[in-house]
Amino acid sequence: MIVETALRLFRERGYEATTMRAIAAEAGVSVGNAYYYFASKEALIQAYYDRAQKEHEEACRDLLATETKFAARLEGVLKAWVKVSEPYHAFAVKFFKHAAEPDNPLSPFSRESSPQREAAISIYREVVAGSRDRMDPELRRELPELLWLLSMGIVLFWVHDTSPGCVKTYRLIEVSVAMVDRLVGLSHLPGLRGITKDFIAAVQELRA
Repeated sequence: MIVETALRLFRERGYEATTMRAIAAEAGVSVGNAYYYFASKEALIQAYYDRAQKEHEEACRDLLATETKFAARLEGVLKAWVKVSEPYHAFAVKFFKHAAEPDNPLSPFSRESSPQREAAISIYREVVAGSRDRMDPELRRELPELLWLLSMGIVLFWVHDTSPGCVKTYRLIEVSVAMVDRLVGLSHLPGLRGITKDFIAAVQELRA
């Protein structure tokens, strides 16, 4: 109840203008009770991240348990995220400027968001681990984090997508997955292994 109220107020009034006192009043609880469960507004957003992550995992469960094609697994997971996030689209549009700040603890790349980030990457580990498609073994190890980065690009597009039902985001997913699937499928071929290794080395260097 408190999280839902906070998300609504953040959307209606803006993140900065919404206080914990206002959230408590709208939720019908005391300020002390609100702070007992959530130490700050940031904690409320992290709780939203956790809930959205669990909803995404649930939406992907049947697909990941039955599908073995890499492209179908990846496309299904990405589209499932858009579907479960649909109720929060208006909120995300208002809130994105905060999450986009590199030094903001609510950024998906921040230290504070590392548990949520790791949980999100774990879904892409499942995507890769359950795929029966051939791919370079070293790329297979690095792929989950790269796929999560791809998903961040799709999130950025989704935030700005004003098409009905976010159909443009769904189309972006289809086009992106087709390209990624083709590149991954070629990664094990002898003539392209050198390029794959160079790419992986660059990724590892940038991460370090």
